[in-house]
Amino acid sequence: MAHEFRHVQSGDQSIRVAVMGSGPLVLMVHGWPESWYSWRHQMGPVAEAGYTAAAIDVRGYGGSSKPYPIEAYDMQSIVGDNQAVADALGSGKAILVGHDWGAPIVWNSALIDPQRFTAVAAMAIPFLGQGKAPFIDIARKLFTEQGHFFYQIRIQDEGDVEAEVEADVRASLRKLYYALSGNAPQGAWPCDKRHGEGLLHRLVDPPKFPAWLSDADIDYYVKEFEGSGFRGPFNRYRNFHRDFAYLSKFAERKIEQPALFIAGEQDMALKMFGRDVEPRMREVVTDLRGYHLLPNCGHWTQQEQPDATNRLLLDWLKGL
Repeated sequence: MAHEFRHVQSGDQSIRVAVMGSGPLVLMVHGWPESWYSWRHQMGPVAEAGYTAAAIDVRGYGGSSKPYPIEAYDMQSIVGDNQAVADALGSGKAILVGHDWGAPIVWNSALIDPQRFTAVAAMAIPFLGQGKAPFIDIARKLFTEQGHFFYQIRIQDEGDVEAEVEADVRASLRKLYYALSGNAPQGAWPCDKRHGEGLLHRLVDPPKFPAWLSDADIDYYVKEFEGSGFRGPFNRYRNFHRDFAYLSKFAERKIEQPALFIAGEQDMALKMFGRDVEPRMREVVTDLRGYHLLPNCGHWTQQEQPDATNRLLLDWLKGL
C-alpha cells in the first residue's frame, strides 16, 4: 500500500498530508526538525488496522505553506490546521498522534476542541497543564541569566540561527538527529555550553549513522529542508508569549479523551520535565491509558523503535 499526497486548505494556507488506507482518521503531527516522513513506519500498520493514516507536514515544512510572519506559527493557527484536516479527511473527527513539537500541538488540539479530536497519543513531550509563565521566560531565568546555553533561547536569534543551520543542511540534520538519539554517547548533546555559542557548536556528525536512519532517509529530510529552509520550523519557538495568552483561556480544562504517552528512557527532552511526570500528568489527563518508557531509546521515539511504538499505538487504538 502506497501513500498519496493530499492538500488541505486551512484559511489562506495549504497543508500537505500523506494519506494511506481508509476508515476513522488518525492524524499524525511531527516535531522539529522533521516531516510527515517521520511517521513512515507507522502509516502502513495503522492503515492495515482499518484507519485512514494521515501524516501532515506542519506549516513551514515540506510541501505545506510557509508563511513568513512569526505569528503565522502560533498555536491557534496550527490547531486550526489540524481542524481543517479533520474536517476534510475525517468528516470532522480525528484521533491525534504527535511527537516532539507535535506533542504539545496534539495535546492542545485535544484540549481546545474535544468535539473534533476524540483521542490523543503523544511521544516525547508530556502534557502537564499551563505553567505560571511563558516557558521562554522561565528558560531565560534558569539558563541565560546564569550564562548557560539553552537551544530554545538560541532559536530566538531570528535570521542568525537560520543561517547557522542552513549553511550545511545535511551536516546540521545529522548532528541534531544523532545527538538526541539513544545511540549517542553521554554528552553528545553538551550541557556545559555557554550562552552565545551556536546551536550546532560541539555537536558531532558521526562517520556512520545508526541503522534506524538510513542514507536514503537522511537524503529525504535534506531535500525537504533544502526546499523549505528553517525559518518556519524555528518560528514555532518564537510564539511562547502569544501561545501563553491564547492557552490561558483553557487553563482550567483537563484533557478527558482517551490518551497515550510514549517516550524513550534516554530522551533528554523528557528529562527537562523533572521527576514524577506520570502522576503529575494524570492530574490533567484524566483518561491516560498508558505511560510507556522505551529502553535504549532516545528522542526520536517512533523512528528509533518503530516496532515497540507500533505495538503500543495499535493496542491503544484497538481499545478506543
